[in-house]
Amino acid sequence: MIAGPSTWKLAAFTALIASLVLNVPDLRRGSVKVLEITGMVFFAVISILALVVDHGDLLWLETYAQALSSGVIAAVALGSLAFTPFTEQYAREEVPPEYWDSPVFRRTNRVLTAVWGAVFVLIAIAGLIAVESGHHGDWLNWVIPVVLLVVAIRITAWYPEHVRSTARQT
Repeated sequence: MIAGPSTWKLAAFTALIASLVLNVPDLRRGSVKVLEITGMVFFAVISILALVVDHGDLLWLETYAQALSSGVIAAVALGSLAFTPFTEQYAREEVPPEYWDSPVFRRTNRVLTAVWGAVFVLIAIAGLIAVESGHHGDWLNWVIPVVLLVVAIRITAWYPEHVRSTARQT
């Protein structure tokens, strides 16, 4: 809400405070997730850069903020496929423990994590195209990213039920 030209410093600091406050319950329980940690670290780094580096040296950050932040999320999501898919951390809050080691549960979360990773790669690319083409219009910065996020949300809601339904039929 507060992001825009020359307001990214305030936006980054506000996002850091919000991410810390919103994650206090998880931090206390020791159940913080990889994306939550990534958000806190990302906004902490951006806030520190805003405090210690000259504004002129950070124009690249202001210019590429959307692509950079989406790229970081994509890297974390896709990187988590090598270990524990990030969606699995959320799924474990809703799925009984006896299913956590099942191949279907693991495959479902690998697919969903890949979908989210791909969505953030596409959002990062749209952000880069917007900057490099000089076209900062709504399509590349807002419409396409929102549509991609809605698609990922719908797939996340649909796919697990589709997998369960298919498993029941076999």
